Amino acid sequence: MSDTQTTPETFAEFKNSFSYGSRTDLSFKFLKGLPDDAAATFLQELLWKLGDAFDAGDYSRVYEHVRQGQIKVYSEPTHWKYDDVPFTPMRRPLAHSRLALVASSGHFVAGQDPQPFGVKNMTQAEAVRRIGDFVREPPVLTEVPCHTPHAQLRVRHGGYDIRGAESDPNVVFPAAHLVQLQHEGVIGELLPHAYTFVGAAAQQRLLKETGPRLVELLTQQRAEGALLVPA
Repeated sequence: MSDTQTTPETFAEFKNSFSYGSRTDLSFKFLKGLPDDAAATFLQELLWKLGDAFDAGDYSRVYEHVRQGQIKVYSEPTHWKYDDVPFTPMRRPLAHSRLALVASSGHFVAGQDPQPFGVKNMTQAEAVRRIGDFVREPPVLTEVPCHTPHAQLRVRHGGYDIRGAESDPNVVFPAAHLVQLQHEGVIGELLPHAYTFVGAAAQQRLLKETGPRLVELLTQQRAEGALLVPA
C-alpha cells in the first residue's frame, strides 16, 4: 500500500502502479503488460536473485532478469500500426549536417519553468499525481540552450522516475554529449537550442498540433535532421 492510499491494493493494482501510477518507474513499467501470475513469478525470482547477489556480491543476474522481463513485454506486438514511417534519408553526411535535439524528458532551465496548467513550482510528486491531466493536454515545447550547465537544468515529468535524469541529464537529454560530438566533428553543427516537452501528453494533439509546430521551428533554423530522444 502506498503512502497516499488508505485502502489495500490488489496485486493487479500494485503491478500496474509502475506505469503512469503512484510508483511511476520506467525500469518496471513493463509489469503492467504481464498477467498477474507471470508478474508474481517475475517478482519472486527477482527476490531470489537479489538474495543470491547479496551473498555473491555480483548483481549481473539481477540486471539480466529485469532486462529479460522488459524484452518479454516490449517485443510483443502492439496496437500501434503504421502504413509508413515519417522519416527520410539524410541529404548529407552527419559530419556536414545541422542537427537538432528534441527530447520528451521534461527538462527546462532553472528560472524558466514552463508552469504546466499555470501551476508555479509544481513538484515532481504533483506531476505524478496529475498524470491524467498531462495525457489529455498537448505538450508544451520548451527551449533549452544546449550549453546549459548541469546545475542549471531542472526536470519534471509525471511519466517516469526522474532520479536518473537528475543525476545525469544525458541519459534522456544528451545535449552535453552532442556538444562534444560537434567539437569532435562527428556532427557538422548543433542548433544552439534544444526542444523539450513532457512526453506523457495527448498523442493525437502531439501529432496534429505540437509536432507540425516543431517541424516549422526546425525548418526556420535550417535543421537538416533531428535526434529524437524519448523518456
